[in-house]
Amino acid sequence: MHILVVDDKQAVRDSLIILLEASGYKVDSACNGLDAFEKAQKFNYDLFIIDHLMPIMNGLQLAKNLSQQSTTMLIPILFMTTQGIESINNIPESQLFTAILSKPINEENLLSQVIQLNIKNIQLHSL
Repeated sequence: MHILVVDDKQAVRDSLIILLEASGYKVDSACNGLDAFEKAQKFNYDLFIIDHLMPIMNGLQLAKNLSQQSTTMLIPILFMTTQGIESINNIPESQLFTAILSKPINEENLLSQVIQLNIKNIQLHSL
């Protein structure tokens, strides 16, 4: 599974990369939505882990842009926010997210979500 982690905080990106790579995943990172969108056009990802509030292009705009591209529209998105899951569930873009995670990230919860999505991905590709 190839994952793109998108967060403007270097420390968050680094900790998620270490966690995910230690679990056997291939991980790339981006520092904002524009950087991520450009990488999504060049590389094939199986999962996007996207922060909500970022400069240049925030996570909501990135999710909208990804949903409009034929190459990325079906790729799951784990959305990370400090704003609370309930507030995110109340916005129209919430339908674009496979799951919403509160920050600070609970590592067990994140890995559980990634494992579930990886299993679904394997099942889809074996049909």
